[in-house]
Amino acid sequence: MRGHGPRYRVVFRRRREGKTNYLLRRKLLLSNRLRFVIRRSNRYITVQILKPHLDGDHVIVSAHSKELQEKFDWKGNCGNIPATYLTGLLAGFRATKAGLENAVLDIGIVAPIKGAKIFAALKGALDAGLSIPHSEDVLPDESRIRGEDIANYAKLLSEAEEDEDKKQTQVFTLVAKRGLQPQNLPEHFDEIKNKIVNSFDKEAN
Repeated sequence: MRGHGPRYRVVFRRRREGKTNYLLRRKLLLSNRLRFVIRRSNRYITVQILKPHLDGDHVIVSAHSKELQEKFDWKGNCGNIPATYLTGLLAGFRATKAGLENAVLDIGIVAPIKGAKIFAALKGALDAGLSIPHSEDVLPDESRIRGEDIANYAKLLSEAEEDEDKKQTQVFTLVAKRGLQPQNLPEHFDEIKNKIVNSFDKEAN
């Protein structure tokens, strides 16, 4: 039953909507440490490193999965595990270039499921040299990060003979229009990862 009376206080909107865990957020803010924040939408991934301030969080470093298309010619989906890893890698390199060394993970209200997409972004930042406390068990394996499972599924669909199965290839239509056969996603991932790594190597020299 909802509270009432002169002492009743309306619960914060974001808590009512299940968007913010204020108890956890308070602990993070009191630690005064940089937060490695991962947020996702239906199509994209955003990774930020935030510093707490009295007037609100200040964004120190940011990366968005759409940048993979605009700056590195990524032809795959911008919201899958390979793209999430690459976005985390990009944010991690930007962080280390800015002189940042460590942060704490902030996944918001997302359930911390082993191998989940959010942990692919964490793996990317770790590979870029950022130190973030974590358990190795939660990280996706290399095959999923490279998109091998997606490529194998696409291969199965392309070999299917039934019309009903062939209709499922429409899932990959947009990717194919960009010039990428989904069966070649792991190789394309390696190419884009090397582009990101090399771009920061050049800046360092």
